Amino acid sequence: MSETQFGSSQEDLTARKTVFASDLFAGKTVVVTGAGGGLGLAIATLFARLGANLAVNGRDAEKLASAKEFLESFGGKVFAKPMTIRDPEQVDEFVAQVNQEFGSIDVLVNNAGGQFPQAALDFSPKGWNAVIDTNLNGTWWMMQSTARHWVAQKQPGSIVSIVADIWRGMPGIAHTCAARAGVIYLSKSVAVEWAPHDIRVNCVAPGCCESNGFGNYPEEGAATFQDSNPMRHAGDEWDVAEGVVYMAASSGKFVTGEVLNIDGGQQLWGDPWPTGRPDYFRIS
Repeated sequence: MSETQFGSSQEDLTARKTVFASDLFAGKTVVVTGAGGGLGLAIATLFARLGANLAVNGRDAEKLASAKEFLESFGGKVFAKPMTIRDPEQVDEFVAQVNQEFGSIDVLVNNAGGQFPQAALDFSPKGWNAVIDTNLNGTWWMMQSTARHWVAQKQPGSIVSIVADIWRGMPGIAHTCAARAGVIYLSKSVAVEWAPHDIRVNCVAPGCCESNGFGNYPEEGAATFQDSNPMRHAGDEWDVAEGVVYMAASSGKFVTGEVLNIDGGQQLWGDPWPTGRPDYFRIS
């Protein structure tokens, strides 16, 4: 694993400029899963800075408490609950509590997820199921539970799910590639089913965007990330956060069933996943 520190500090997230108006989400409620740190916290921070009330969750109670305190500094209300999205009963309870706390939900951002680099032949059933249960199944439980409330309340809504730049495969993390592809085509399907209810469903696919997740990869792998796209540098969490806001806000009001790639052209360029290349492809 890399020992280099990646990602944005709370000070960085507070200072970053944004193209969006500071009252864009005033009076709105936004749910962000996996918001205890990293990309989830960056996304939640931008919504907080734009006036939203927030409901956030995550598995690490200590990180979530710190995130809640930070997000409250922007003036909105914040509801935080330690939980796992893998459990549909916990998800239903969380969504019901958020509706009780704020009256309704306007936006759901599915950010929670995780994976680990490993050759596909070495996946254990436990490892495979852990990734699928979080990245695909957990995302679905959040989508379904939230949409059921919207339909019952006859309220419009917007769902944005964080996926990945999986278009040419991701050797070394095939499990998450399968899960993210599932979320993409699930989203396209329910975007049609739920359009009559005025519910939009979209995805954002980050390419090589620096976050604390970079630390999960070997030092030599992380060093190659800047060569994964024709712009020849990594993006960052704020690039992704602004893309999420675009899709969630009225700016994306005629967009549904789509995937916004934030990848510097990565899907068009070179080796799609250099850090995952099997040893037998490294020919000297």
